[in-house]
Formats: sequence, C-alpha cells, structure tokens
Amino acid sequence: MKIALLGAESTGKTRLAGELAARLRAQGKSVAVVPEVLRDWCQREGREPRPEEQLPIAREQERLVTQAAHGADVAIADTTALMVAIYSGMLFEDGELYRYALERQRRYDLTLVTGLDLPWVADGLQRQGPQVREQVDALVRQALAAAGVPYRVVYGQGEQRVANALAAIDSATPTPAGPAGRPWTWVCDKCSDPQCELRLFTAIATGLPDAVART
Repeated sequence: MKIALLGAESTGKTRLAGELAARLRAQGKSVAVVPEVLRDWCQREGREPRPEEQLPIAREQERLVTQAAHGADVAIADTTALMVAIYSGMLFEDGELYRYALERQRRYDLTLVTGLDLPWVADGLQRQGPQVREQVDALVRQALAAAGVPYRVVYGQGEQRVANALAAIDSATPTPAGPAGRPWTWVCDKCSDPQCELRLFTAIATGLPDAVART
C-alpha cells in the first residue's frame, strides 16, 4: 500500500508520517517512510532548485517511493512529485513536470491532505509565511481534482490527527470480505474554503446530526 501525504508547509506532514509508521508497525506491518527529497536537496545545496533541476528531483522522489513499496507492506511518502510540481509552478512554468507528477499521483492507493488547522512555524529554509499556506492548499486540491485523484483531508491536534489519518487508512485498506469502500472527499457549500471544511469535519467528528459527508 502506497500512502501519499500532501499539504501546505507547516501542516505536520513529516510528524504525521512518523507517527503513522509507528502505529502501523505496532500492528505488525512493515512500513517504510520516504522523506521529502526537495527539502533534503535545498538543505544540501543551500538554495531553491532551478527550473531544469525540478523534474529530476520529482523523479527521484517517486523512485524512492517505488523502491520502498517493493520492500514493505506500507510505503508512506512524506510528500510526492506533485508537491514539487506545485512549488515549481509558483516560480516557473513546466508542463512536463506537472504532467509527470499527476500521472504518478494516480498510482498511490491513498492520498491524505493535511489540513491548515496547525499553527504556522518558520523553519529558516523553505517556508515563506503563513499567507502562502492557503494558496498552496488550494493548488493541491485543484491539482488532485483535475487529475481525478480522490483524497482525504486530515485535521486534528496531536493524537486526534493521527487517529483520523489511521481511520482513513483503515477505510481504504482492502479486506478479505471485499475491496475497500468508495473513496470520498469532504464536500460542503464552500469546498474551497479551509475554514468551512474544518467546521464540517469538526461536526462529523463530534457526531452532530447536521454533518454530512458526500461523495
């Protein structure tokens, strides 16, 4: 099973990847976590990649995920080529990179998008400011929708965030009785508004009667 963690900066992807791996290993599964190649590249080079360097970074990200999936029950990608394409698209235009990233994203068994309910924290490297998060979040959702890739949004603080992600994984995992259920995304009247979506998720999590998740 290949799980993709996507989301804007400072939304807890790396921490969530580690926590999910620990929980799944406790269930007896072998789990490989693939770190973000773009971040490692920027740390090593001390700068952002140039246009011609973006596609090789995206390809290396996906190569590592494929390699990890061959040797483990579950491979968790702490971001994918799609995030490289989105950040590249904010600086440069590269149709080949975008097409490659969407094609590869369709190969994941589950795509989780981390919500914007965590506080923004500067890291002194890539993060440009809290105002960029909503823009990136919107671009992630637009790209997934354009590619027809279903996704689940993960909200919550601490243990609640991990539990919500595990619930999404459980619902997407095939069982002996049959295939996994139909994939879904959170939908509301203003589905591009993260605050509206957060209110809907909170209502569902707390069992309020007017909460509805539609396919």
